[in-house]
Amino acid sequence: MGGDKGQPLKELLVISGKGGTGKTTVVASFSRLAREAVLADYDVDAPDLWILLDPEIQEERPFYGGYKPRVVADLCNGCDVCGEHCQFGAIEAGVVDYLECEGCGFCEEVCPEGAIVMEEALSGHLYLSQTPYGPFVFARLRPGEENSGKLVTEVKKEARERATQEEATLLISDGPPGIGCPVIASLNQVHLALIVTEPSLSALSDLKRTIELCRFLRIPSAVVINRFDLNPQKTEEIETFCKAQGIALLQKIPFDRRIPELLVQRKSPLEGPPEVQRPFLELWERVLALLGEALPEKEGGGEKHQHSQA
Repeated sequence: MGGDKGQPLKELLVISGKGGTGKTTVVASFSRLAREAVLADYDVDAPDLWILLDPEIQEERPFYGGYKPRVVADLCNGCDVCGEHCQFGAIEAGVVDYLECEGCGFCEEVCPEGAIVMEEALSGHLYLSQTPYGPFVFARLRPGEENSGKLVTEVKKEARERATQEEATLLISDGPPGIGCPVIASLNQVHLALIVTEPSLSALSDLKRTIELCRFLRIPSAVVINRFDLNPQKTEEIETFCKAQGIALLQKIPFDRRIPELLVQRKSPLEGPPEVQRPFLELWERVLALLGEALPEKEGGGEKHQHSQA
């Protein structure tokens, strides 16, 4: 996405109500088409956009998302008052099970010897990187860690700061699945949420919940159906639902075995033959047109944007 310098930054968030619908494939394709864009992956529990972007890590930062108890051995007398009061069964006689610990700090409060100290715990890492397609910000939580909404917020903050530094006009972000805390954090300051769904019973149910969430947060949304031809009946149901809800259905992408073959080679559909590229190119044009209307302060809209058709 190109544009005049000084234009307000717009964020396009690609989400789905469930995993496996193909949203990362869509974002990877958009990364090849965009100009002056910054890329971000908010799926900090299982980030995989980096696989298709081949980033060069420029900076790695630790993320401390909560607190864990540390027992001072010289002060602990093994009375187990902490264990008697822990509702999670995470500590016994001064020995902490960190997989069970929720970091609430109650053990510190009840310890009669002052032998327990709550300390910041390393929850994951945030990465600033550069790709052949532009700056890319992503993060990884450590196995078993929570607080992913906080880490999503950190990724978004860094991505927007990088966009400001680069004078970028567009931030393209790959969101987490579902409708929980990480998704809510992802939707902050977003100008258009592109919801990728598929013709299955669970996907339709999750699509409805995702649209409800976007409406509650007053985020404009649109839909794309991936692998639409695998279940024409469900595709028709999704189309009917979108029409009834007044939600724009921007594209129906057919199933093509060449797409997973490209992904295995760490390539996007934009690096495939013309018939594989076409649905994604058309989707990109429609997203740009809709994104241009998503902001009241728009000047030039999406019609002036130049892009490569790889």
